[in-house]
Amino acid sequence: MSSASRSLTGPHRFAIFLACSIVLLISVGGLVKSLEAGLSVPDWPTSYGGLNPPRWWTIENVRAEHGHRLIAGTVAMMTVVLAIWLHRRDAGRAVKRLSLLAVAAVFLQALLGGLTVLFFLPKPISVSHAALAELFLSVVVTIAVVTAPKWPRGVARRDRRQLLSLAPVLAVVVFIQILIGAVVRHAGAGLAIPDFPLAFGRLVPPELTFPIGIHFLHRLGALTVAGLTIGVIFQAFRRGWEHRAVRFPALALGGLVGLQVSLGAMVIWSQRAVLPNTLHVGIGATVLATSVLLALNSWRFGPRRSAAGTNTMELQEAAR
Repeated sequence: MSSASRSLTGPHRFAIFLACSIVLLISVGGLVKSLEAGLSVPDWPTSYGGLNPPRWWTIENVRAEHGHRLIAGTVAMMTVVLAIWLHRRDAGRAVKRLSLLAVAAVFLQALLGGLTVLFFLPKPISVSHAALAELFLSVVVTIAVVTAPKWPRGVARRDRRQLLSLAPVLAVVVFIQILIGAVVRHAGAGLAIPDFPLAFGRLVPPELTFPIGIHFLHRLGALTVAGLTIGVIFQAFRRGWEHRAVRFPALALGGLVGLQVSLGAMVIWSQRAVLPNTLHVGIGATVLATSVLLALNSWRFGPRRSAAGTNTMELQEAAR
């Protein structure tokens, strides 16, 4: 292990913890929406005019909303700490820029969260708040991966190809699917189609109003994600099964996507019960984080381009 890699061990572990904290933050945000508690604390940046409302933990909706704010503040401070830490280490220009991007994202995210309260939950701002949270998570996951001790440093993006060609496609599609899900959630279209797996007893809804259409699009997106996940697992089995850093995320994605589809069904069957609705948001974020991890590791173990233009497979013993 190089001295640069050793110097990044601490930031790498901290970034992993931060990524897990962001998943928790997104999940609690899902709980706030599941409880319709977004305006249970009606002011911002204070909470009922102060830092902590009196006995805020005794009222469910206030506990969810104010707890979400406390976790968000903690995540923001951790993001700043990570950026400072990386700038004091030999992290490389690209990683330092990613850390600054993460700081900008978390503060913009806080602003959007505040605007949702001040403007009484406008749908465009609420959806933007949800989308930026997922992008912020993706940036922090990327930092966690590229600061790992075994990450190949000094290798340009153009010098290596993806081992699993579907992995980056899956990550993009998962993000789009989460964005559509955010529109469904904030448009109140979660039960626009009241049955599952059919839609009004048919394969295709008999009419497509906006709530029904966006809900049905989300279901089609779930099928697309499931199909791509199967394709990624098949590619991993054929091309990268010897690499634990490829095999484990691919298998994890299979389980997570299966669980996510089951939770989506439970949201319908339970008439948007709080628990499955909240878990659906949290597992969605976990699916995105895992797909980003797999896409990055797929590049890491991808075929190198030789000087002659031919591809040779780089096998790293440390990953066996």
